[in-house]
Amino acid sequence: MTIADTADAPATFTVMAPRFKPAEITALLRDRYGIEGRVWPLASERDLTMGVEASDGRRFVLKIANSAEDPAVVRFQNAALVHIADVAPTLPVSRVVETLQGQREFVASADGQEHMVRLLTYLPGDVLADVERTATQLPAIGRLLGELSLALSSFSHPVPGDEILWDMQRAARLLSLTGSIASPDLRRQVEAILARFAAEIAPRQASLERQIVHNDFNPSNLLVAADEPGRIVGILDFGDMMEAPRIFDVAVACSYHVPAEGPPLGFATMLLSAYHAVHPLAEDEIPLLFDLIATRHAMTIAISEWRAQRHPENAAYVLRNHANAARAIGRFATVRRDEAVAELEQACRLRA
Repeated sequence: MTIADTADAPATFTVMAPRFKPAEITALLRDRYGIEGRVWPLASERDLTMGVEASDGRRFVLKIANSAEDPAVVRFQNAALVHIADVAPTLPVSRVVETLQGQREFVASADGQEHMVRLLTYLPGDVLADVERTATQLPAIGRLLGELSLALSSFSHPVPGDEILWDMQRAARLLSLTGSIASPDLRRQVEAILARFAAEIAPRQASLERQIVHNDFNPSNLLVAADEPGRIVGILDFGDMMEAPRIFDVAVACSYHVPAEGPPLGFATMLLSAYHAVHPLAEDEIPLLFDLIATRHAMTIAISEWRAQRHPENAAYVLRNHANAARAIGRFATVRRDEAVAELEQACRLRA
């Protein structure tokens, strides 16, 4: 898959979402899981996702994959959830519900197309992105990511071969998209960040600690308790999982927490310190974090402006994170790299 194919995919799906009649869905639930109850549609970009409430009050999420989805991707995600349940049962992730026949996933047909089907337990809570954000949430996010990272560090499974656009390991390839960035100043900043990644970080990737990572630990994929917004009660969306340096996963999480005022790394250090206490990072990983956070923001600018130019009818959606990324890049430009590294190392108690 080329970079153009990957970048366009969310806006130009050519395969229709699964078309199952309500009676077919209730039959699947009854025949495969022994569940009777009501179902309702949930938002989904290209799959069919249904909320399920069984007659006994239990709640689930039924996921029917697009016919173009590689079955290996579904198996990979399910295997990760099963592994987490085994090694870290207190982590708030959905559980895979097996069929009456003991299957984690199975194939069902509709309109002449085959689809992978699975059932997950429902996670209650409010989406973190939709509630008031507070500094007290940062340590909770860091601890939870550390616990998830630790659990996934012992997970071994074949990784599906399709490239993921948001794979930071290949960030340098986005230099080919920077011509679409409207602001000359922002374009120069993005190009400098991506060029530094290519020159300074990419050659070191092979020596970094690697594992399966979540790769999208952002506020839209975290649930908080309705009555206690500082407590994280759910982790969603394992669709961007990959094998990568684990510090990249920390960088992705930190990139969503650059404050508009105050020290640019103030929130990141809180998240990092909590992560490090659970899943300690090596001394050669932490100095890379400042540039990695900046790289994630540069990726956001390059990808979103390129896609918005190609698909102006969908610009509002693809540019939704652009302003925050541009602001963060501007804020990072005011920070000396050596001072940033010292601040991050101090957060992990590597410096006095």
